[in-house]
Amino acid sequence: MSDSVHGTAGEDRSDYTREESRAIRQRSWRLLASLLRPLRAQVALVAFVVVAQTAVRVLGPALIGIGLTSALPAVVEHGDWGPAWLVGGAYVASTIGGAALLAWYDLLAARVTQNVLLDLRTRVFRHTQLLSLEFHETYTSGRIISRQTSDLDTIRELLGSGLPQLVNGVLYGVFTFVALVIVDWRSGLVLAVAAVPLALLMRWFARASQRTYRVSRVASARVIVKFVETMTGIRAGKAFRTEPRNEEEFGGLAREYRDVNVRSIRLFGIFEPGLMAISAFALGAVLLWGGVRIAADEFSVGLLLAAVLYVRNFFSPLQQVAMFLNSFQSASAALEKVSGVLEEQPTVPDPAAPVSLHDPRGHVRFEDVTFGYGAHGSAEAQASPVVLPRFGLDIPAGQTVALVGTTGAGKSTLAKLVSRFYDPVAGRITLDGIDLRELHPRDLRRAIVMVTQEAYLFSGTVADNIALGRPDATFDEIVAAAEAVGADAFIRSLPDGYHTDVNKRGGRVSAGQRQLISFARAFLADPAVLILDEATASLDIPSERMVQKALQTLLSERTAIIIAHRLSTVAIADRVLVMENGRVVEDGTPDELIAGTGRFAQLHAAWRDSLV
Repeated sequence: MSDSVHGTAGEDRSDYTREESRAIRQRSWRLLASLLRPLRAQVALVAFVVVAQTAVRVLGPALIGIGLTSALPAVVEHGDWGPAWLVGGAYVASTIGGAALLAWYDLLAARVTQNVLLDLRTRVFRHTQLLSLEFHETYTSGRIISRQTSDLDTIRELLGSGLPQLVNGVLYGVFTFVALVIVDWRSGLVLAVAAVPLALLMRWFARASQRTYRVSRVASARVIVKFVETMTGIRAGKAFRTEPRNEEEFGGLAREYRDVNVRSIRLFGIFEPGLMAISAFALGAVLLWGGVRIAADEFSVGLLLAAVLYVRNFFSPLQQVAMFLNSFQSASAALEKVSGVLEEQPTVPDPAAPVSLHDPRGHVRFEDVTFGYGAHGSAEAQASPVVLPRFGLDIPAGQTVALVGTTGAGKSTLAKLVSRFYDPVAGRITLDGIDLRELHPRDLRRAIVMVTQEAYLFSGTVADNIALGRPDATFDEIVAAAEAVGADAFIRSLPDGYHTDVNKRGGRVSAGQRQLISFARAFLADPAVLILDEATASLDIPSERMVQKALQTLLSERTAIIIAHRLSTVAIADRVLVMENGRVVEDGTPDELIAGTGRFAQLHAAWRDSLV
């Protein structure tokens, strides 16, 4: 499928071609069918109940007509109350039965709706977790939130009220038309003629609202994205006084969303009067023709009343159908976006036949690796900027390697490849001789752990955050990991110590303290390969020295890749690699490179001068 159909690439588009629109609709209906398939029995029961309750409801006007035509004259002329009691009892029974069936239908439909939403919500969450890092680095968090919140709420409205309105409206209309033809086929002919402009009106409304609501979902997502980005980056916004600009941009997006909604309301404002006009003309024609036939003694008042009620009842649920079209187009656009996310495939797929590695040693090797960010594995990847061109590197088990170089040299890219957040376009990366693409994901995540500059703490206690990689760890093991990296002292100073909620009751921690917790988390996981990507950047000098002291002991028996601009962190490395433009230009021990005249010696001299 082309990128224009995929959720990521086509997210902010509303001008799809006819072929793209058809493909998107097919994808959306496939998703809806897959959600309903496990609920076939429940859906069948709902269908049976709705048909039964609709059929019972349609009996009302016919019973009224029979009562006026036959039962009432029997009472007036002969004093026979039998037919009247029979018709009246049937009318009461149909009313009570219809109400009971309607209540049952509402409960069944609600249960199906909630089961579908539970499945869909879980699918979106599970699938977005499984998607590769490349997806999350290109698909903004605000758009993901929009898929999980506003789009699913719109689909809920469709399933909860839209579909019941459609089913009731269509079935009631069909049953009413059949009953009208049985009561008086001539009135049915009038209704059939009125159905022609009615069909044209419905077709116009469906097409126009589809275009409008597709634009509406895009506008809604943009509002959410802007809000999430502004709130997430509130510190930077306040630091640079961007509040007026943010307000102006958000106001523009909000006005755009308002205008789209006004256009949808305007469509309904045209549709509803048109529907009322067609209904009025049909009702008037039935009354006029029925009156002429009554005058000619060819028709009865009771049957005319039944015919008028059926004509009126035929048009009244069309209001519900219009409301369904209103919610359907909005939900259809939302379903397109959600199905687009679910259609995305990981660019780093799990191996078909995974290879286990129970006791990793940590030997990492790059073999002619070529990598560039972009359309991974496609022809477009060849045109993407190459970050690592035919890169080769051998890191023996247990060695600590420091990567230094200017921004954009490829250091973080190398770390992401070792962690298998991305796969190389060509060549391979091995751990203990096994291609990372063949390694079992469980063993890969246990063997390789990365600590980044953005130390993220999840809701919960400090102990929970440290045990993230080893949820079965004992409390003593958690404390030991914190002590190893020098985090124990500040953790015990928190209001509830290790049981302090990091987001509540004074438990908020500084950036440096968050980094120490992330260090403890990584060390508790006990990986064979530990990657530190600018992981000491948030630490102050005393904290950095404390961590460096702990690192010298904790990294002695595992492979470590340290990416740092602070050359003080590099001093603990066994080996230093200087990278430029995706290539290693210097390779040696820190002392060897400092003693030379190369790039690292210059960087070290500049760093030493800055300390003075």
